[in-house]
Amino acid sequence: MIGARPIPRLAFGPAPLAGERMLSEERAVALSFNGSTQAVMMATPADLVDFAYGFALTEGIAVPTEVESVEVVETEGGIDVQCWLVPEAEARLAARRRTMAGPVGCGLCGIDSIAEAVREPEPVPHGGLRMTPSQVMAAIAALPQFQPLHDVTRSAHCAGFWTGGALAVTREDVGRHNALDKLAGWALRSGADCAQGAVVLTSRVSIDLVQKVAALRCGIVIAVSAPTADAVALAERAGITLIALARPDRFEAFTHTDRIVTEPAHVGHPR
Repeated sequence: MIGARPIPRLAFGPAPLAGERMLSEERAVALSFNGSTQAVMMATPADLVDFAYGFALTEGIAVPTEVESVEVVETEGGIDVQCWLVPEAEARLAARRRTMAGPVGCGLCGIDSIAEAVREPEPVPHGGLRMTPSQVMAAIAALPQFQPLHDVTRSAHCAGFWTGGALAVTREDVGRHNALDKLAGWALRSGADCAQGAVVLTSRVSIDLVQKVAALRCGIVIAVSAPTADAVALAERAGITLIALARPDRFEAFTHTDRIVTEPAHVGHPR
């Protein structure tokens, strides 16, 4: 499958057993804008066009209409995802050059400005989706059914978009930030109304993930693991309902809990 390959191994238990295990691939993926490398991430080599669009939006580089084309180019050392922007976006990028080079999905590597790392997103409007507790738990319960890369490797994060009572799509990557960027790229390219859905994550929630969810204008994020205290504070200011430590039978809500309702009649649906 794309993003994984079999590797020989020797398993030890009652007796040594030779065989293979499917392991996640991680390649150096360069994100280049108008011929200049903006970031180098260790990422799973799948859904890279989605990755480019999502990264451009969630990192404040460009909105979808400012991306003229994306081409994925194999190189000797890795993969170069070449993005071409309109002149206005290129000029903005030149004013805030940033280079990222780091380990798997390291969301803050290379930022040369503290202000950029802790930037305040534009608050998300408080309209849109409402969810019942049973829907929140159903969304997290559905996630394992849509993680094919993790199923065979046990080493991939997943980001999904829940809407209309089901997971519409998921994206996987060895990096949690990369998985969310790929999901963001799918949402942009498909025209999904993110205000009418929830982002569902297999990872913890940090400040930079809250920033990315806010860039999608999505009001609800549901995560399997705990958030950081500062991510909770940012979600509160950004108008995002942050749900974490979610399981099929329980969860904890930290911010804007009014989006969680008990009457099905109040639950929003996609228009």
